[in-house]
Amino acid sequence: MSETKGFAAPGFEAVREAFEANFAADLELGAGFAAFIGDEPVVDLWGGWRDRGRTLPWESDTLVPVYSTTKPIAGLVIARLVGQGIIDYERPLSAYWPEFAAAGKGEYTVAEALSHQAGVPGFPDPIDKDLWLDPPALAVALAHLAPMWPRGEGSGYHPLTHGYIAGELVRRASDRTLGTILREEICGPLGIDFHIGTPAREHARCAELQKPTQAPRFGAMNAAIRAAFLEPWSAPTRGGAAWREAEIPSANGHGTARSTAKLFSAIAQKGRLDGVTVVSRDAWDAFVRLRVSGPERVLPETVTFAAGVMVNTNTIYGPNPETLWHSGWGGSGAFADPDLGLAAAYVMNRQGSDLLRDARRDRLIDALYASL
Repeated sequence: MSETKGFAAPGFEAVREAFEANFAADLELGAGFAAFIGDEPVVDLWGGWRDRGRTLPWESDTLVPVYSTTKPIAGLVIARLVGQGIIDYERPLSAYWPEFAAAGKGEYTVAEALSHQAGVPGFPDPIDKDLWLDPPALAVALAHLAPMWPRGEGSGYHPLTHGYIAGELVRRASDRTLGTILREEICGPLGIDFHIGTPAREHARCAELQKPTQAPRFGAMNAAIRAAFLEPWSAPTRGGAAWREAEIPSANGHGTARSTAKLFSAIAQKGRLDGVTVVSRDAWDAFVRLRVSGPERVLPETVTFAAGVMVNTNTIYGPNPETLWHSGWGGSGAFADPDLGLAAAYVMNRQGSDLLRDARRDRLIDALYASL
């Protein structure tokens, strides 16, 4: 591998050792891991290669798609709008987006939709895959879907449609896109290198992905899983310029480990970051409130959802059941432990097959907690 770069603060040497062990075991192509305690960075490591040919070293500013780890970052934007009185989690989503009321969805609240309870994890019937790269057009098609299970009967993970719900909600409520608000009100002022809708000028520093060699491991097959993940039209063609530039707040945020961890630090610090109130405390409380918990229709285990972020009741991300987290396709992931003010993120370009767990990431998180 190329040399590991960056730093681990005194006392966090075990994290660097775990990071390098992943490469030594030939589990990585390129990767980064970063952690903050409060506003203080304690780990920021990167190494390996950003191309499959292993000719371009992973740099400190290499961008990589974090897939569903984007969802809580989109949730931060919505929570900010909740704190500003622009959105209310308890109002029906159709109050902002009237067309969403079609096919019996008029009473679903914003919080229900953002906690994967809206019953529309994907399209059971064929659609043009190009719609995924045209969010307003995809939202039109999504609004007409009938729920795949009755309201109030639990969650079914919405891997892609969640982001079009979040994006259309923000566009209707604020007359701006979610990516624009993230850039203009959070990332720009605070100097955070994270993008939902990545401009063409940044594409040259994006990592190439090495796709997983096995299909994701699901539980017992059902119609919701097929619609969400497995139909030929269930996802866009990923990796091209159009995909990077589109705003897909569920699945195509691009960042570094450092920038992803920094945004999760705003969750760990209950809405504060670098002395700035990103989200009001009341809105943060509402954002992270448990909304649904139990066996999942789409994901292969029991999961607890707040309004756009998962709650660590199954202790996937460290020992604290109050930690907020999300994993992304292929193994990326980030978490925010509000009891410790601790946030961390792992990004990589050699993708694995697990939907929620990843042994490489687990090794790093275990080392991080052992260093505290």
